[in-house]
Amino acid sequence: MTCRIATVTPSPAIDQTVAIANFAANAVNRVDWEQSDAGGKGINVASFLADFDQSVSVTGFLGQDNLELFRRLFEQKGICDRSIAIAGKTRVNIKIVDDAQQQVTDINFPGAVPQPSDVEALWGAVDELAADHDWFVLSGSLPQGLPVTLYWDLVSHLKRIGKTVVLDTSGEPLKAALAARPDLIKPNLSELQDLLGHPLESEADILQAASELLLRGLRWVVVSMGAEGAYFVTAAAAFHAQPPSTEVKSTVGAGDAMVAGTVAGLVQGADWAECARLGTAFSLSTLGLLGPHLTNVETVRGLCDRISLRPLTLPNLALKECL
Repeated sequence: MTCRIATVTPSPAIDQTVAIANFAANAVNRVDWEQSDAGGKGINVASFLADFDQSVSVTGFLGQDNLELFRRLFEQKGICDRSIAIAGKTRVNIKIVDDAQQQVTDINFPGAVPQPSDVEALWGAVDELAADHDWFVLSGSLPQGLPVTLYWDLVSHLKRIGKTVVLDTSGEPLKAALAARPDLIKPNLSELQDLLGHPLESEADILQAASELLLRGLRWVVVSMGAEGAYFVTAAAAFHAQPPSTEVKSTVGAGDAMVAGTVAGLVQGADWAECARLGTAFSLSTLGLLGPHLTNVETVRGLCDRISLRPLTLPNLALKECL
């Protein structure tokens, strides 16, 4: 049976990248170039998966006043659109890139607020997708006005009906949803420290933290570390994946690409080492591009050979109980 993947993005965004050399506040700034992309974490994951020839659907809330960019992306990439159109505009995130000063300034707008009827429609879309989708990727922040427990509700429901659930969020929504035991989470180091409430100052600390999460019922934990690579941890094996140095045009979506690559490996039946390489290669592939796009499939697979993989020993033998 073909495995189908759905992503759920409650708070998508239009990512507008603006290049301004020597950007200065309280002054007139001239734009060198601008690019706008349909984004948001789950939208990005779906886009990367589609680039890798995976069958993928999307749902979430999109403001009806600026739908066109999203509709165009879904049509171009063959993504099945089950999004809920709500009153207002999808939020815009502006990233001012100043190569001259090696600075990036973020300006994030508020977005449209879903109404109770919109949330009910989202649940309906999720249930319809569950009829023929095996994997669900729940990603990003929650819009204003939605309960912090929304992800807990979704994870609990999807797990109860036998779906594999990936959760990529942070803060209170992540803390609340953890008790529902998503199968995979991908925090960065800062998000993991916030989740556990204490600093993680060494590799041993990170592995201990990942082990504790596995003992709570998770199956896979990926901790992204930016240029320092990522830790891929499951009860059977753990690795540190280190990409080679590369020219970085944009880091937007790099973490989402790692989620997409890891999921792509898992649904194709790859072993955990191959998943670590593929997830890291996906992320590496995006760094030289603007927008949520991969280079071609052959290039991504070639990048896998350039990922240095170091096996690690987990600190807690009780993890064998998770196997």
